Amino acid sequence: MRIDVWSDVVCPWCYIGKRRLEEALAGSSTQAEVVWHSFQLDPSSTNDDPRDLATRLGEKYGRGREWGLQANAHVTEVAAEVGLEYHLDQAKAANTVDAHRVLHLARELAEAGEVPADTQGRFKERLLKAYFTDGLPVGDHATLTELATEVGLPTERVREVLAGSAYTDEVATDQAQALAYGANGVPFFVIDEKYGVSGAQPVEVFQEALRRANADRQPVTLITAPGATTDGDVECGPDGCPI
Repeated sequence: MRIDVWSDVVCPWCYIGKRRLEEALAGSSTQAEVVWHSFQLDPSSTNDDPRDLATRLGEKYGRGREWGLQANAHVTEVAAEVGLEYHLDQAKAANTVDAHRVLHLARELAEAGEVPADTQGRFKERLLKAYFTDGLPVGDHATLTELATEVGLPTERVREVLAGSAYTDEVATDQAQALAYGANGVPFFVIDEKYGVSGAQPVEVFQEALRRANADRQPVTLITAPGATTDGDVECGPDGCPI
């Protein structure tokens, strides 16, 4: 089974949704390949914005800093319920396009067999922890290089990507694909290109989506007439030919 996920590395609900999906998968017999796609919540954000996260949120939604503090407190409580430790007062402003470009590099190298198959997922996890727990600047090239190297990506390849514009088009294509699917926010999950889950839904929602997807993948049950044979050593007749 393949699960495609659109999310941003500075989206608090994306980290929570990741954990809930993982819990649903752990409680089932589903073997899934999870592919991480790019989605920037705010492509206009900068790496040098001096405002704290509460202020940025409050001004973005026209609610003020106090509202931003309350929103951060709420999502921190929800994150704790799935075992995540948020320190949003330490979160650094970041434009995430470069983080997404390196995630594309990780996927390409994994598909080519140059790094382990789970490298993109481990890098995604490291980026989320870096932003939400460690207070690291995930838009900074030196930080991205260090984090990518930690999970086994080749340092020089990462530096080459960051020094240029590689995978910029792929980031934009990912964003367009999410919108084409009808996503109006992230996280957004597509299971086997058939079932969509929008938002950090409860574990039970992911479990139901996995159940349905697995049911669709069950082999066809052959129904025959009484006494009919399924032996391949027969001639073609009016009812068909054996395979």
